[in-house]
Amino acid sequence: MSLFIKKSINQLLLDAAESEKSLKRTLSASSLVALGIGAIIGAGLFVRTASAAAQHAGPAVTIGFIVASIGCALAGLCYAELSSSIPIAGSAYTYSYATMGELVAWIIGWDLILEYAVGAATVGIAWTEYLNNLLVTVVGVKPIPFELSHSPFETSLDGLRTGFINLPALFIVTMLTLLLIKGTQESALVNGIIVVVKVSIVILIIVIGWGFINPANHTPYIPAASTYTDTQGVTYDYGGIMGILGAAGVVFFAFIGFDAVSTTAQEAKNPKRDMPIGILGSLVICTILYVLFGHVLTGVATVEDFRTTGKEASVAFAINKYMIGYTWLGQAVTVAILFGFSSVILVMLLGQSRVFYAMSADGLMPKMFSDLHPKYKTPYKANLMILVLVGLFAAFVPGDIVGDMTSIGTLFAFMLVCAAVIILRKTNPDLPRQFKTPWVPFVPIAGIIVCGAMIYGLGWINWLRLFIWLLIGLIIYFVYSKKHSKLQKGILVDPKDPPAPKIEE
Repeated sequence: MSLFIKKSINQLLLDAAESEKSLKRTLSASSLVALGIGAIIGAGLFVRTASAAAQHAGPAVTIGFIVASIGCALAGLCYAELSSSIPIAGSAYTYSYATMGELVAWIIGWDLILEYAVGAATVGIAWTEYLNNLLVTVVGVKPIPFELSHSPFETSLDGLRTGFINLPALFIVTMLTLLLIKGTQESALVNGIIVVVKVSIVILIIVIGWGFINPANHTPYIPAASTYTDTQGVTYDYGGIMGILGAAGVVFFAFIGFDAVSTTAQEAKNPKRDMPIGILGSLVICTILYVLFGHVLTGVATVEDFRTTGKEASVAFAINKYMIGYTWLGQAVTVAILFGFSSVILVMLLGQSRVFYAMSADGLMPKMFSDLHPKYKTPYKANLMILVLVGLFAAFVPGDIVGDMTSIGTLFAFMLVCAAVIILRKTNPDLPRQFKTPWVPFVPIAGIIVCGAMIYGLGWINWLRLFIWLLIGLIIYFVYSKKHSKLQKGILVDPKDPPAPKIEE
């Protein structure tokens, strides 16, 4: 059979219909917006902002946010059309299967592991940094030993200690996996509470911090082009156009999440209406907050702070050092960020399990990944396997490495989603679309260009990591997935399944 065999739109819609094996439709439009914000506002804002300023753009990190938001908005319009037209679990994987064929679908599904699973590990590592900050500044005890809260590839600033395992990151990933197994609706409720808390904290930082901005920290706003080498010996383009593009690629991690909403299409009450609202609504709200937050943070603290003692738990550090009289805010931020990071991990683990569920249902991964819990109706075996994968990354790989891997994997996925809109408009022009991307093909092409520019800004080391990851995925596809593909075998529907009822509009 062809490597580019496509899954028909009718088959996808049949798969989305309710049956005995279906995921429960429990999520409303407001729940989806909250899920999006829950995934978006987290490690990207509270950790990657400082990293991008220190390594790439200084105060011009705000321009990086704008570039990243443009790429996300263009891709978001494409996601909104596809998720409202094909309301089924799997996100970009499913869209690629219907438009570009099985091999491309496998590549994007494998690539999404970089986004969700590795992304969850990145946030788990950041969770550890703020937990240590909480123990020192709020509780008043010693932090968890460096050896037990950092990967084996990290050394302390004084060069005297080397990490062994990141136990706190492994712990939080485990606890949230168990919550996901309990149920999507319960997870969404917990996430909604967390979202209210952390958005409130972000607004407080912006409002109070504005009065502590030092204009000298914003001069020059765009640093002259140069290079910067960190303590691990890694060199980055700093300042100028390349610095801004590099910063955009780094802070792009801060926008990851709105696309995770699309993976829950099969659990939305009214996917054709709710999916565009969830995706674009969460993106617009967070973009506004991000630009304001980045401006305040780089105005309060210096770039040198983010390169040295303020590298970890950067937001709490900036508040405690420069915002005199607001120690309580630094403590509140630390607590809120811990909860906020938890919601990000939760949504990323949710997204990854739904991608595994979709790929397993198609035969491209072992059947166990699509087995639902008899009581909770969640893909619990997929959740447990993801726990192992995410846990290994969180416990043993440094945060900067997994963060950049997440960004480049997601950017690649966005480019394929943009291409899928163009292809689907040609191959299925009569497909009912509750939401239509405007100005096709110009908007999707612009999305491909902007996301490609951010990939370019991340540098050749990350290109190499992406290439190696995709090569491993191709080996798995030809050794296992192609042989077990239901579409390749001509198995489209399990004959033991009851007839699928019509999907509610």
